[in-house]
Amino acid sequence: MENLKSYIDHTVLKPEATDLIIQQACLDAKKYDFKAVCVNPTWVSYVSDLLKGTDVQTCTVIGFPLGANTTEIKVAETKQAIADGANEVDMVINIGAMKSEDFGFVHDDIKAVVKAADHKAIVKVIIETSLLEHNEKIRACEIAKRAGADFVKTSTGFSTGGATVEDIKLMRLAVGPEMGVKASGGVRTLEDAKAMIEAGATRIGTSNGIALVEGVEGSETY
Repeated sequence: MENLKSYIDHTVLKPEATDLIIQQACLDAKKYDFKAVCVNPTWVSYVSDLLKGTDVQTCTVIGFPLGANTTEIKVAETKQAIADGANEVDMVINIGAMKSEDFGFVHDDIKAVVKAADHKAIVKVIIETSLLEHNEKIRACEIAKRAGADFVKTSTGFSTGGATVEDIKLMRLAVGPEMGVKASGGVRTLEDAKAMIEAGATRIGTSNGIALVEGVEGSETY
């Protein structure tokens, strides 16, 4: 797939990632012209500096990985990330609230992050599909769209499962043709990536981006 690199958020979210690992991820992203480098908030300034003058975006995570932070903390994280140079923020919904059918809270939680981003960074909403039932996935996508998010995203990569073709198809159907859909977690081969894109994904979150663009298998590690 000729333009696969433009789909890839090159991801380094393991807590033990060092500055040298982060630096190498940025070098790789620049070499392969990936869409973004996604790191934990503490690395945003560092990554933003390393990517300055390139088309590679600086992405970070909000309320990660559980989604159970208060809305106020997610808002503060978002504002700090943008001040540090983030162009994209991937926030985790309050999964417990979603499972409790407190849909108003889930909407307001997302909306607050969208408002905090204030069009300075795109907002991707991680719904953690492995923890949701079929109808909950649809509802979460609809809520994210109504709250003004730019993307819905399958997974953190730190829960019980990652992206599946079935979930990408479901999410694409739920949000319609215009909103972004990000497949994240378990995308390890070129075939995996192609299947996700054919199902409707417009972004692939992976730490295995080099193997994907070179068409070889690898084992994904966050």
